Amino acid sequence: MPIDSELLDILRCPLTHSKLRQEGDFLVAEVGGLAYPVRDGIPVMLMEEARLPTGVGSLEELKAQVAAAPAR
Repeated sequence: MPIDSELLDILRCPLTHSKLRQEGDFLVAEVGGLAYPVRDGIPVMLMEEARLPTGVGSLEELKAQVAAAPAR
């Protein structure tokens, strides 16, 4: 089920504050790649519920990577 485009325009990743794009049943952060699930049409915007990007072992590891990255 697609997320309303107006809602998608205002939602941001809680960790990176980047925009999100919908990929199937997930909203994926443009920066960092956390994939937040969409359940029954409702985005679950909790980092602890998000799927980690490939190659990242833990949420703490991703937080450290984001903190170490140069500001955009």
